[in-house]
Amino acid sequence: MTRNRYMVSLVLLTFFVISLLTNIINAIVPDIISSFRVSLMAAGFLVFAFFIAYGVMSIPAGFLVERFTEKPVMIVSFLAATLGSLSFALLPRYNVAVVSLFAIGAGMATLQVAINPLLRVAGGEEHYAFNSALAQLVFGSASFISPRIYSYLVLNLTNSSSDQSALLRILGRLTPAELPWASIYWVFAVCALLMMVVLVLSRFPAVQHTAEERAGSLAMYRSLMRQPVVWLYFVAMFAYTGCEQGTANWISNFLHQYHGFDPHTTGAAAVSWFWGLLTLGCVIGLLLLKLFNSGKLLVGACAGALLCLSAALLGPAKVSLIAFPAIGLFASVMWPIVVSLALNSVVEYHGSFSGILGTGIIGAAIVPVIIGRIGDFAGLRTGMAFLYLTFGVVMSVGFWARPLINNATLNLKKTQAETAV
Repeated sequence: MTRNRYMVSLVLLTFFVISLLTNIINAIVPDIISSFRVSLMAAGFLVFAFFIAYGVMSIPAGFLVERFTEKPVMIVSFLAATLGSLSFALLPRYNVAVVSLFAIGAGMATLQVAINPLLRVAGGEEHYAFNSALAQLVFGSASFISPRIYSYLVLNLTNSSSDQSALLRILGRLTPAELPWASIYWVFAVCALLMMVVLVLSRFPAVQHTAEERAGSLAMYRSLMRQPVVWLYFVAMFAYTGCEQGTANWISNFLHQYHGFDPHTTGAAAVSWFWGLLTLGCVIGLLLLKLFNSGKLLVGACAGALLCLSAALLGPAKVSLIAFPAIGLFASVMWPIVVSLALNSVVEYHGSFSGILGTGIIGAAIVPVIIGRIGDFAGLRTGMAFLYLTFGVVMSVGFWARPLINNATLNLKKTQAETAV
């Protein structure tokens, strides 16, 4: 199969922009609370608006791509992101933010469904595993960079000087002086608009979807939903995404509230390192999966995350500052392990099952709201203790999972070779 390097680069760029827009909300939660004078639950509801769009669009997006093909769907997705970003940039209010984040989330969710088959075709099936890993690294790098862009904009717009760059001067005129953090949505609007232009000018290859990439029929979904194991893995995905966003979303606010760290600098950096270590952990996880059974590795990773969570919530300031990002390192292997165990636990309809698992992303919408609700009544530390339950649910998968096919380890391969002799 002929490789289309331009299209591979375009897909990787799309992954970068998706991540840039997706994970910035974790860094701006303290600003949302202070600027709009809202409760912790109300701040968590903004995360709900964003990620509920992911859950709602995961299955319909597959039907849209099959009906209209990748290019028009991607263009409309970036249009939704442009309008969502622009609406909040022009009217930075809480109620506008709810609608804006839902529109951005819907666009980003649809994009993720569209670009994975495109990456396989453009890069060649024989390079798909490598390109997928590269895409995750690109995605993680944007998550690491995004809070730092926010920090740069807030610090420079708050402390303006005569030698500012043209970009900062323009953003300073467009953004209310009391809301310098909202300037990042002007940046997002421009990025999404530029991506639309690039997509319009690009030629897309024809994509023949595999069984795993097809949305599937209603009969397939009904068949899967009659299987208890499907619901168990749905709950596990719900819990994992809740762990991820429930941690990342409240890091900056916790460090500010309990330890007095500046959310624009130290808090944003902690969120950045959480995503950075989550990305680094994916690379380490690839090596560990060659050495250990995936179920046992999942239990160990959850145990490590729980220890870090305890240190972050109960330890002194310096320990908390290190322990929160460290949770990302342990959480990094959870998503791929749960997904692989899930898909290896059913005989057929893997594409439809992937859609059901994708819908589990609503955990990222609901868990931060639960934490915020508890936090309003009993304090954020108590609210974040809810993560013990969600991490515990993910850990339980390592005990009850019975996949039809286990992950191949070096020891397993050695045993198989000896048995063959």
